[in-house]
Amino acid sequence: MKKIHSFHIPVMGIGFTIDSPLKVAQYGIDSVISLVDDILLEKLRKMYSEKFEMPYTEITDKIEDFRAKRITSYLNLISDLVDKKFEALKHGAAEKGEELKAYINMLPSSSAIKEEFSKLSEKGFTIAEIKNWIAQNLTKGSIDVNIMTKVDKDNYIKNEKLPVEYNDAHAALRGFANSKLQSSVVLSAGMNPRLYAYMSQFDDFYPNETGTFKKKIILKVSDYRSALIQGKFLAKKGLWVSEYRIESGLNCGGHAFATDGYLLGPVLAEFKEKREELRSSIEAMVNQELQNQGRTVSKEPLQIKISAQGGVGTYEEHEFLINEYALDSIGWGTPFLLVPEATTVDEKTMEKLILAEEKDLYLSDISPLGVPFNNLKDNTKDLEKVRNIDKGRPGSSCPKKFVALNKEFKEKGLCTASREYQHLKIKELDAQELSTKDYEAQFNKITEKSCTCVGLGTSALLAYNLDTKTEGEGVSICPGPNMAYYSKIMSLKNMTDHIYGRDNMITRTDRPNIFIKELTIYIDYLKNKLEEVKAAMTTKEEKYLQTFTANLNEGISYYRALFQNLKNNFQEIKDEVIMALDNGEKTLNLIRLEIKNVALKNLKQSIAV
Repeated sequence: MKKIHSFHIPVMGIGFTIDSPLKVAQYGIDSVISLVDDILLEKLRKMYSEKFEMPYTEITDKIEDFRAKRITSYLNLISDLVDKKFEALKHGAAEKGEELKAYINMLPSSSAIKEEFSKLSEKGFTIAEIKNWIAQNLTKGSIDVNIMTKVDKDNYIKNEKLPVEYNDAHAALRGFANSKLQSSVVLSAGMNPRLYAYMSQFDDFYPNETGTFKKKIILKVSDYRSALIQGKFLAKKGLWVSEYRIESGLNCGGHAFATDGYLLGPVLAEFKEKREELRSSIEAMVNQELQNQGRTVSKEPLQIKISAQGGVGTYEEHEFLINEYALDSIGWGTPFLLVPEATTVDEKTMEKLILAEEKDLYLSDISPLGVPFNNLKDNTKDLEKVRNIDKGRPGSSCPKKFVALNKEFKEKGLCTASREYQHLKIKELDAQELSTKDYEAQFNKITEKSCTCVGLGTSALLAYNLDTKTEGEGVSICPGPNMAYYSKIMSLKNMTDHIYGRDNMITRTDRPNIFIKELTIYIDYLKNKLEEVKAAMTTKEEKYLQTFTANLNEGISYYRALFQNLKNNFQEIKDEVIMALDNGEKTLNLIRLEIKNVALKNLKQSIAV
């Protein structure tokens, strides 16, 4: 499939991009659907089937393999509806042509298709000519899907554990693999060896003689080492990664994976330097395994794409990343939460996002997965959580159980945000006879967890006035720090014009450069980590903090050299960036000294004991 835009819309939450392809794919824009919540997908399938007068038969949880079947049915419906919209756009182009104009106008200014269309329009064309031109040049956006590999809960019928292929992520993968889509699955949140091995059972993930795939694999990673390890693991199964999607560890929406302090710029530079080495070394492994399996080996070289996302906010940043690091696409997530023509956000939540400033956007510990989570202060799901604590009944009723992964108390697993889990943990806490201060700290740590697997999907139900009796009306929302700089609802054209430099949707003048913002977030994260372990820092913790600090310092050195050598980009803010890097370096030197002092103090105390 020919890509005509230089950006994509990544997955956001569970419900915010649940039907984005239906809104943007006809304009050639790629977007990603989360496959976490099959219950939500089934509700939307019913809604859209009724809206477009298409047959609908409910897939209840009494049907065997209902999760995979719901996912397949929803994806097939979206595929059919996108095809209809795209065909309508092409057919209408020969008549009024408004949708065609919208399609063309949203393309990058440098687009060859845009230039061709302009020339065609100037000389005049017949209906037959325009139809032929459209057929040759217009393409749909890809309907991609996201699977969080670690959200792979075991499932049971009564007390009987089902085989591993019925685990949540396995069933989601099967749902995608059995669909009619010709698109990609984005694998995020780290490696799941069992899931990766299971992928090898589906023929659609293997290449034909020309090196094309019915279904492709995209790996979302934070650093080169992770890409290489996972790419090679999949290659040993005969599976090819078509795209490595690099996301900033902390300057992003949703879950944040801080790595060991690797900053986006140096990570992208490493991918650029080693791109062909990555491609060719893994290709050799894949081809060998395909031969071993007696499968088709492509006669053409297998291709990889490299893309990036996390914190991009201006046309200059977008273009710089693409040109400097030879990227194929840039992910724009957070700003699209304010674009109803692209994402699905309820009205009240959108109002909160519009008003959000830096102080309202923070890295939290609310996720039951135990991974830092970008959060919006006073979102309605968190307020609901506080009300439950105040009533003396902390925790969620856990109606969907997608993150019931903790097996501390039950073999079937509990979600750490659930009422049952928190009740048991608090009971344990009560028995410890801690001081009031220590008790409160531990109590807050337990009750901090929020029911995100419900909260991140509820917004779609509210936006479409669907029943929320099971879920309640609390909404979790996970924008990146970039949300502070967008403060109005935008049209799809507004947003694409902003991305391509034809308009500016940021009215504030104090937005920091993408690299500086990320550095600031990482330094704050390091400070918090040091604060957490100050009282009794282990040798392992000291080593982690020193490595983290050293990697950030290396990142600063990289950026200093990069910006000092720039001749065309970021000239207006160059001095400001260099100053911010100098300040960052000074702060890190102080942190390094503090780590040494804390380690020395703890050592002296242990010797004295």
